[in-house]
Amino acid sequence: MDTEAIIENMIESSHHLYKKGLVPGKAGNISVKFEKNDLKVVGVTPSGSSLKYIKDEDIILVDIDGKIISSSDNVPTSELEMHLNIYKERNDINAVVHTHSPITTGFAFSDEKIENMEGFGPIKDQYISTVNYYPPGSSDLAKAVSKGLIDQNVVILKNHGMVALGENLDEATLLAEFVEESAKIQFIKKILMSNRF
Repeated sequence: MDTEAIIENMIESSHHLYKKGLVPGKAGNISVKFEKNDLKVVGVTPSGSSLKYIKDEDIILVDIDGKIISSSDNVPTSELEMHLNIYKERNDINAVVHTHSPITTGFAFSDEKIENMEGFGPIKDQYISTVNYYPPGSSDLAKAVSKGLIDQNVVILKNHGMVALGENLDEATLLAEFVEESAKIQFIKKILMSNRF
């Protein structure tokens, strides 16, 4: 895929995530890693922008160390360090989707865990792992999330949201959707079970 096609895919995925209600308001961010002229490049969404309105010119290109290499007037998401740390830990991953999905985030603000469900690869652990709370955009959060994703493709951020990974952006987006649907099913189940006669 060339740079234009990658950016177009980012725009489509951003709009899709917004329409699905996974990135309300100005929450959430996505990135894609690719090679350009033998250089590892990361396309990332800007800071302070709703994914509902993202356009081609809003995407910022940075190198793997975070140096801006595109002519965009925007500033990269405050979670850029988290995205870059993940790519440095996981050579097999080419896309990161960070959402504030409502049901998943509800679980993130509680002591309840989200069970791993069939439908997106083999189940290794009973529950999706949770990373302790650190301030959004902080180096502590970036380190904790990248370490938490060394051997899995999704993690819940305590009191914050979730991060899903994929070999490509479509895969990461589908995983983010699947986790939200899993959380929704489990939430409904808990309500129904608690109202038994």
